[in-house]
Amino acid sequence: MVNTHLEIEASRSPFIYPSHPPLLSSRATTKMLRHSSSSSSSSPIYTALARLTRLKLNSKRLLSSTAPSRKTSSTTPLLILILLLLLILVVSAVFLLPATTMSSSAPTAPFKNPRAVVRKLLSEAQSEGHGATVRRSIGRHELRSLDPFLMLDEFSVSKPAGFPDHPHRGFETVTYMLDGAFTHQDFSGRKGTIRTGDVQWMTAGRGIVHSEMPASDGVQKGLQLWINLASKDKMIEPRYQELQSKDISRAEKDGVEVRIIAGEAFGVRSPVYTRTPTLYMDFTMQPGSQLHQPVPAGWNAFVYVIEGEGSFGREGAAPAAAHHCLVLGADGDGLSVWNGSGAPLRFVLAAGQPLKEPVVQQGPFVMNTRAEIERATEDYYYGRQGRT
Repeated sequence: MVNTHLEIEASRSPFIYPSHPPLLSSRATTKMLRHSSSSSSSSPIYTALARLTRLKLNSKRLLSSTAPSRKTSSTTPLLILILLLLLILVVSAVFLLPATTMSSSAPTAPFKNPRAVVRKLLSEAQSEGHGATVRRSIGRHELRSLDPFLMLDEFSVSKPAGFPDHPHRGFETVTYMLDGAFTHQDFSGRKGTIRTGDVQWMTAGRGIVHSEMPASDGVQKGLQLWINLASKDKMIEPRYQELQSKDISRAEKDGVEVRIIAGEAFGVRSPVYTRTPTLYMDFTMQPGSQLHQPVPAGWNAFVYVIEGEGSFGREGAAPAAAHHCLVLGADGDGLSVWNGSGAPLRFVLAAGQPLKEPVVQQGPFVMNTRAEIERATEDYYYGRQGRT
């Protein structure tokens, strides 16, 4: 997407027993028990089998000793056999049959020191591209950037509006479709369509000229995040990482579902490679649930609320609603969220390792110096964008 700002300068196992093993003969069981008694382990299964074997051997002796008196005591062996069968059933049920699968894990303990919300911004609508409107939070004058993040747009676009041919250099764009479909085509002839739940992670590097246009009727909705590249990576070859919705890593725990675009949550990691170390996740929290997601120390982080409302940073804090961007403080263990409402809460969490480099931006070009910006402008003007 286009950024029409002319210039910005700076600086996480269920215990399931194996399948039911075949019951062993008395002799084989006795050998196994002798072997196990010489070892340091004392499995409850072996203990139960030892007791069963002794009872079985004793019952044989009892049956042989009582054989002459069968006329007066014909029911005794039958009772013993019934008792043995019952004992076998009990032992099998308790020790040998598979256990019920447990939930993924116990509830996550709250952080002693969660990150606080230090800034709350309502995204504002503005014109962009050709007849399109976006809601921008990061990248406008109140929050020019949040190193390494340069821009966040929530777009809602219908034909014929869209984002015709435009260039990029020196950073990455991450487009996440919330609803609908967008078609992307670049100057090299590459073309593809991303649909609801899909992600395109594009590394512009030394330059790309492309278009992004609605691929179906109705309103197409999504998020586009711009992530800066370190000076050593600004002129690398352009590349794409595209994930369909079905291929995005997912996890669920305690009423919280997450789609992991980048990074790790609930022990599940995304396959996406991030040149600038980045965490990017889409959370949906059911009413009454809470979340405590670690964020690496020293990384800048923010939350963008897609729908619903919840308390962020501190239980009982004033709820934040849709279209709000929440910047998290640098100190703390991670993000804590409580959904005290009666409806689901959906938001994205993004965090990145700061580059701590000078930033000179002119629209879709983001470099480190004014001279590099002039070169990017010249290359685009003379059709050398992405080729030099």
